Amino acid sequence: MIRLEDVHKSFGKKPVLRGVSLTVEKGSSTVIIGGSGTGKSVTLKCVLGLIQPDSGRIFVDGAQAKGGDRTEFLSRFGMLFQGAALFDSLPVWQNVAFRLLRGPDALPRPQARDKAIEKLARVGLGPEVADLFPAELSGGMQKRVGLARAIAADPEIIFFDEPTTGLDPIMAGVINDLIREIVTEMGATTMTITHDMSSVRAIADRVAMLHDGIIRWEGDIREMDTTSDAYVQQFIHGRAEGPIAAVR
Repeated sequence: MIRLEDVHKSFGKKPVLRGVSLTVEKGSSTVIIGGSGTGKSVTLKCVLGLIQPDSGRIFVDGAQAKGGDRTEFLSRFGMLFQGAALFDSLPVWQNVAFRLLRGPDALPRPQARDKAIEKLARVGLGPEVADLFPAELSGGMQKRVGLARAIAADPEIIFFDEPTTGLDPIMAGVINDLIREIVTEMGATTMTITHDMSSVRAIADRVAMLHDGIIRWEGDIREMDTTSDAYVQQFIHGRAEGPIAAVR
């Protein structure tokens, strides 16, 4: 579904991606791990076209992603942002239905509201939440609303940016389980970036280790713990000693 071929991206004199090549199979869940500042978010933004690579090619469903009118292209994607990124001034149902209320295929407001309540129910939130504002919700509830928004338009591809950041271990487990269940039901293709190894183990089919702008290792989730790759072993076990230098 997604293929990156030798993708490079620099900001000024600072190279961030130094030749990223990665294939994400249709209907699979790929998780990109790696330290802060290694280029994980930049990789997602390049796929979405929010950032243009300096060189290399990106294909989505066999077609090369290019500039121009992005509306139809982006309609295939859903996104759960780090920190949920809800609109403070909109009630919950309008946050969930944000895409459904806009564009040439916009739904009438009553229909969009019904759809939003349906998606809220799928993430374990009742209709009484629909008219609340984000500030009235806990962090875990906000994350669930963000997940409901990500799946509101039944996208083919969903990106998850640090889906459990800021959540306690129990709520993080709830979100991981919801992500796994929903993606399986929808048959969506997903890419996730995270530091949380419990998330990796819960939602990944395949894992890619991004370090210093390149994919250092890629493999099935079942191979992650047994690989001899020193970068992966240091990262997943949180060791201070190893090839990954701590930033001080």
